[in-house]
Order: sequence, then structure tokens, then C-alpha cells
Amino acid sequence: MQNLYRQILLLVLIGFSIHLNAQKDSASQVLSTLDIQTAQLPKATTNDWKPGKSRFLLRGYAHSGLELTDEEFTFVGGSFNPLLIFRQSDRLLFEGELELELEGNELHLGLEYANMSYLLTKSLTFRAGKILIPFGTFIPNLHPAWINKFPTRPLGAGHDGILPGADIGLELRGAAYLGPVKTNYSLYAINGPQLNDGSLEAEEGGLLHYDIVPDNNKNKAVGGRIGFFPMSNSALEIGLSALYGKVGDKDSRYEDVAALLYAVDLSYVRNLPGISSVLDIKAQYSVTDVEEAEFPEPDELGEFHTFDNKSTTWFAQLSLRPAFVENKFIQNLEIAGRYSSLRTPEGAPWEVDQKQWEVGLNYWLDWRTLFKFSYRTISGEAGGHGGGAEEGGDAFFIHWAIGF
Repeated sequence: MQNLYRQILLLVLIGFSIHLNAQKDSASQVLSTLDIQTAQLPKATTNDWKPGKSRFLLRGYAHSGLELTDEEFTFVGGSFNPLLIFRQSDRLLFEGELELELEGNELHLGLEYANMSYLLTKSLTFRAGKILIPFGTFIPNLHPAWINKFPTRPLGAGHDGILPGADIGLELRGAAYLGPVKTNYSLYAINGPQLNDGSLEAEEGGLLHYDIVPDNNKNKAVGGRIGFFPMSNSALEIGLSALYGKVGDKDSRYEDVAALLYAVDLSYVRNLPGISSVLDIKAQYSVTDVEEAEFPEPDELGEFHTFDNKSTTWFAQLSLRPAFVENKFIQNLEIAGRYSSLRTPEGAPWEVDQKQWEVGLNYWLDWRTLFKFSYRTISGEAGGHGGGAEEGGDAFFIHWAIGF
């Protein structure tokens, strides 16, 4: 009986072994078939199986604060600027910035910029869409609340100022060597500024308005900026900017009126080992020159007047941060000072001749979060709020800004 049990058990084991070998042979045949089929696939199809390279990133900044002037004492800010970045591939990129802030009792939603970029080479990029115009240094580089050393902007650089901010068009930007000197450059074509003819509000006749869609004529404004780094450590950058285009409405008496804008800017950042500090200097001088034209007199129906439609604005700022001292509290402090000037055409209803001084003390919680304490005074005359004029007098600001 025991021999019978042994024979039955032996037969079961032999059968189970044959079954396992059959499964193994079948699996091997399947894998072999898959290998052959994969090898026969076109290369492009095989690559499609790889994980995608697309990436999404949310950045931005926000700020809020307290302002004390001769007229009011109020909390301000509460603004939020999300920056959305999407990388489709190593060469294709989209970025856009929204602006959300309270104006009175309403929420204002604005589109700062939104554009697509394609990397033609490692040092050359093509962009299309709404771009920050590379004119000077403040608006394209320094305006975010956590980068700006002050709670305010220089005269002429606000949303209603004489300097261009953003516009829709095409841009080619890159970097190169000019002999031993490093350079960066940008060339662009945009819809361009539009001339206010004074037909609706005679007090604004002759002003340029930016970032308006659609274009008011068939001409496109063209411009560019080139930056030079004459020092081997790139501590100093000197930039030259220009923008030219027709600004008058199509089929109007102003259709051939053109405007030329040009600017010089400077950036200098240097470590000062002797006082364990970082020195940061920024400056910009800008001119807006519009061809002569006649505009309606504000107080006399049917009468026209003209003026030399040329405006200038400039600012210079300096900051010093003892970032390399041993005391952690002191190394987070930064002192800053800025002077700016704005002068618009004499004889224009929006004539402005103002000067601005601002001094501040900043405390950095980390590399992108700071408290700003500043005192500002504005002197001079302003015929209206056009051209970037500000309310005169003294003001004290406490702002908290964060970049994320």
C-alpha cells in the first residue's frame, strides 16, 4: 500500500513539474515575441512611451501694508500676483502673470503679461504674446514688490506713467560676446503706444497710452535693448534702449504722428569686504519724444494749441546691506535711498515738474520676504494726473512683501 502511495505521489510531482515547465516556455515565448515587436517599432513611436517632460510651476508675489499721508491713514495693498509657468519641453515654455488687487470696493483683475517662448539655441529665444517691454531696467526687472527696494515706484514708471510697460508682439532675445565684452540683447515688434488726440478729454491731448488692444493703426512699433558688461565679473551692466513707431489713429489728422522713446540704464552690484556689505546701485534716464501736432484747447471749443511734446524722467537708487557681518539681525537689515524726477511738456494741460525723495530701511526675513519702512517726499507742480504725476507732500509707508 505504501508503494502505491509513493507511485501516486511521484506521478503528481511529475505532472506538476511538466505544467510549470510548460508555463515557463509559454512566458518565454511571449517575452520573446514582445521583444521582436518592440524592435520592429519606429523609433519615434518607441520614444512616445517615455515619461513626458512637461512641468508646471506656480510662482508670484504679494504685498500689503500701511500708508500715512497728509490726507489719510489707511491699510493698503492686499494685492496678489500669481505667476504661472508651464514647460512643454526643453525648448517650449509658457509664462503668464495675473494681477489681483482691490480698488475701492471692487476686485481688479489684470493680465500683466502672457507669452510663449521657444529656445532656438542655448543663447537665443523667440517669444510671442504679451511681453514686458525690455525698455530700461525698472519695469522689466525691478517692479515686483519683493524685488523693488521701496513700497512705491519712481516718478513716471507707474501704470499711467510715460514709460512703456507691456504690449503684444514678437521678441527675439539672447546673449553674445562683443569681442571680450559680454552682452545681452532684445529686438521686438509690438502694437505700440497710442496717442490721445484729446477728442474725449481735451486735458489729456498729446499723452501716450500703452497696452491697448486692438492697435489703432496698421503700423507696428519696433524697438530693442542691448546691455553691456564691461567688467569681467559682470558686476556692472550698462543698457541702451529705443522704441519707435507711429502712434496716431488710422485715417485721422494724427495718422502720421510718430514717437521716439529712448533710455540709458545702469546696474552695479558689488561686495564691499571692508564693511562686510553688498552695494546695489540702479539708475535709468528716459525720454519720450512725440512729433509736433495740434490738440483741442480744454476750455475753448473749436480752438487748437500745440507744444513741444517731449517728456523726461530719471531715477537713481542705492542700497547697502551688511550681509556678511556675524550678527544675524544686522545682516538682514538694508538701508536704501532713491531720487527720481519727472518733467512733461511745458504748456500741456498735463504739465508736470516733480521731484521725489525716498529713504527706507528694510528687514529681510529670508531671501524673498521683507518688511519695508520708508519715508517719501514729493515736491513740484502737476497740472493733472496724466504722465505719471503723484500727489505731492510727505508720506510714510510700512509694507510687507513676499515672493513665492
